[in-house]
Amino acid sequence: MSPGFVELFYLTATALFIFSLHWMNNPRTARRGVAAGAAAMLLGVLATWAQPFVVNHGWMLLAVVAGIAVGYPLSRVALTAAPQRTALSHAFGGLAAALVGTAKYYLWLAEGPEELTTFRMTAIIAEVILGCITFTGSLFAAGKLQELKWVPQRAVTYPLQNVSNIALLVVAIAIGTWLAVNPAAPAAALLFPAIIVIALMFGILLIVPIGGADMPTVIAILNSYAGLAAVAMGFVLENNLLITAGALDGSSGLILSIIMCKAMNRSYLNVLFGAFGSVQQAVSEGVEKGEYKADTPESAAQIMGQARNIVIIPGYGMAVAQAQHRIRELYDHLKKRGVSVRFAIHPVAGRMPGHMNVLLAEADVPYSDLVEMEDVNRDMPQCDVALVVGANDVVNPAANQDETSPIYGMPIIEASKARTVFAIKRSKNPGFAGIDNALYFDERTWMLFGDAKHVVGELIKELAEESSIH
Repeated sequence: MSPGFVELFYLTATALFIFSLHWMNNPRTARRGVAAGAAAMLLGVLATWAQPFVVNHGWMLLAVVAGIAVGYPLSRVALTAAPQRTALSHAFGGLAAALVGTAKYYLWLAEGPEELTTFRMTAIIAEVILGCITFTGSLFAAGKLQELKWVPQRAVTYPLQNVSNIALLVVAIAIGTWLAVNPAAPAAALLFPAIIVIALMFGILLIVPIGGADMPTVIAILNSYAGLAAVAMGFVLENNLLITAGALDGSSGLILSIIMCKAMNRSYLNVLFGAFGSVQQAVSEGVEKGEYKADTPESAAQIMGQARNIVIIPGYGMAVAQAQHRIRELYDHLKKRGVSVRFAIHPVAGRMPGHMNVLLAEADVPYSDLVEMEDVNRDMPQCDVALVVGANDVVNPAANQDETSPIYGMPIIEASKARTVFAIKRSKNPGFAGIDNALYFDERTWMLFGDAKHVVGELIKELAEESSIH
């Protein structure tokens, strides 16, 4: 294929990537956006494969088969595991970038020092550092999300942690800077692998002090790192499509992480270095003096059936129980009774950006009934019932009331202002942020303990029986 046609296909693929991001802004066009992104990637791969310098087609086929063997099972995971799957995708992307950068360094070194220009070495160093950080950081984040036994779920801190971590990164950058100026020096053979080891270590150490409450933001941050690594890889390979696609990926991930930081009223640096999500004993001890008031699905169904408006607030507990379809059934039963039902979605609910939106869309919940946090909070005092389904930190009044709380200042869905609150929760354990929720001890809150899918099913059953009687 001639260079002109290749660049034309690259340009078309770039346009499709841009349209893909645009269409995914709206649930009505999200499927089209996914299809456009997949088509752009396929077009880019085929156009690159058709170029004359690609001669080892057997290795290309082997790579395609290996990618399908790994990718297809990952595409079949449950939506509850989507955050882990996303983190693994970032890990593979980072590893690919690091391997390409390493291979190009030793290839150009073998061809002659003149090939290793300062610009090329700068791109290689950036690619390797970002790729390695993304690889180990994403793997560790996936382990936290999967709640693996050997991966600590809460934030892990130790004295001078941030200082030592930043010093480690500075060492890697300093070595990289020296290599960019002296790529063929005798010591380069030892220093280049040292950069890889340091970057791999930093990726783990970067995620260790980050608690579960920040995982949605961390996923977005790692996405931006993977995109930046792809940009650097594009410069190394002199591939325009990689540069533009990586820039789109990196910038969108960065913008999303900034939006999510704003939703938590915290800075970008505080998420990375604040060790948020560690268990706060003082807060827990203060809350434990209260008492839970447990209720039954039968009683809750009676109150909900007589309500005029209900706000449902989903959280990760809904995802774990895979209760989104039951939630849709409950929604239908209440709507038939003339009840106004809306869904309040917090920007960082769940374990990844848009987690709750995706689950509710899977259950065909009308998008028009999904309400932004700011809008629903204005109406919450007039809300008859707030039904909290597996949410915790995003409805915790401590964010507004307790200046000693680590989530103080974080915007929340103000469920406590509703006339009655029903909270579905599996146990009395704290949420993923590691702090107890004062909402559950409020005088207007009634707890419905149990698996969300089972409890919502019982609510549906009671509403259906009540309807049949009348």
